[in-house]
Amino acid sequence: MERHHHGQTQGEGAVKALLHAYLNASLILRVTLALILGVVVGLAGGQSVADWLAPFGDLLLRLLKFLIVPIVLFTLLVGINQASAGSMGRIGRKVFFYYVGTSALAIVVGLTVATLLSPGSGMTLDGSAEVSVPENPGIAQVVLGVVPDNIIGAFAELNLLGIIFTAIVFGIALLKLRASESHGALAEHLFRVIEALNEVTLKVMSGVLHYVPIGVFAIVAGTVAEQGMATLLSLGDMVLVLYLALGVHVLLYCILMGVFGVRLRDFFREARTPMATAFATQSSSGTLPLTLDAARRMGLSRGVYGFSLPLGATINMDGAAIRIAISAVFAANVIGAPLDFASMLEIVLIGTLVSIGTAGVPGAGIIMIATVFSQVGLPIETVALLTAIDALVGMGCTALNVTGDMVGASIIGRSERTRNAECVDAPQA
Repeated sequence: MERHHHGQTQGEGAVKALLHAYLNASLILRVTLALILGVVVGLAGGQSVADWLAPFGDLLLRLLKFLIVPIVLFTLLVGINQASAGSMGRIGRKVFFYYVGTSALAIVVGLTVATLLSPGSGMTLDGSAEVSVPENPGIAQVVLGVVPDNIIGAFAELNLLGIIFTAIVFGIALLKLRASESHGALAEHLFRVIEALNEVTLKVMSGVLHYVPIGVFAIVAGTVAEQGMATLLSLGDMVLVLYLALGVHVLLYCILMGVFGVRLRDFFREARTPMATAFATQSSSGTLPLTLDAARRMGLSRGVYGFSLPLGATINMDGAAIRIAISAVFAANVIGAPLDFASMLEIVLIGTLVSIGTAGVPGAGIIMIATVFSQVGLPIETVALLTAIDALVGMGCTALNVTGDMVGASIIGRSERTRNAECVDAPQA
């Protein structure tokens, strides 16, 4: 009896020690191990193991989505009220030009790498293949969708653009009210409550972070089991070219950050966890709580990251832009009609607009590719070929999308800090 009790105590001690080691290990180490184990289990275990693990992955996505509304709303409200209306307008302009510029650059990178390596050459098109393409709502409809006709509906449907619009409008109103003589004290009390709610949200998120590696493991194992090696090998050249282009774009990010004085080591130390999570979940908006937390750890201003990151999760799609470019070259090579310079220029212009114009639309990736294909005369049937590697491609593209968001916040944050320092140092009149 005593031996049994002693064995039970030893077992409990081992479990506690294992749990303690897990909680004390760095998050990126846990996520990296989860990614590696997920690949191994997915290849070895097959679909049955993937089905068994699926609920654990679904739980992570639910937890992250559960945090999106409070963290975006309170972060933006607090951020706006730590800045000024003038600085928000200036930051907004910088964010817009950064997102448009890097999206256009991403398409140029994709076209260049794909033209040099020619993915799809020698393949034949299956004429019987069909693909269902969701209707493109157009830029005007998307812009109208920024203003929700029902605030509760925008929050319930996770309409990020609608939530951002609501937070900005009420944040600026609260900022103005705090400066007024008649309602200043009341508005100040409300701001303190919002600050407290923001801190509570961050506390909840710190708990969710401990579950991230478990969810990542389950999602990666399921994705690898569903895709399998056969799919990867059949369209391996397309996947390799895409990941090479993503790598080139990351190098351009590094150069850009170097120009603006952002420390690469500090950036990647905090950014690698949301990058790895975005890779596993294939969701920019789902990774948003982790992205915002990383920006906070980098020491960026809330007024900068609270505005740029939620917006970027919806409209900044550098990874998707690279995917558009490489898919276009791939499709042209499959039908034996390589793209000329005029077609490439058209893809850069249309792809940049489409990658922003389809923000937040279900099936946005297919819409973007199909829209560009129809504009430059490429066969829509080739989209069906690309759906076989959709998950493998989507993982890398989403990771780059999230990386681009954080690079933008870091650069804009650095430029704002430099500007404020110059204003302080400027001689007074």
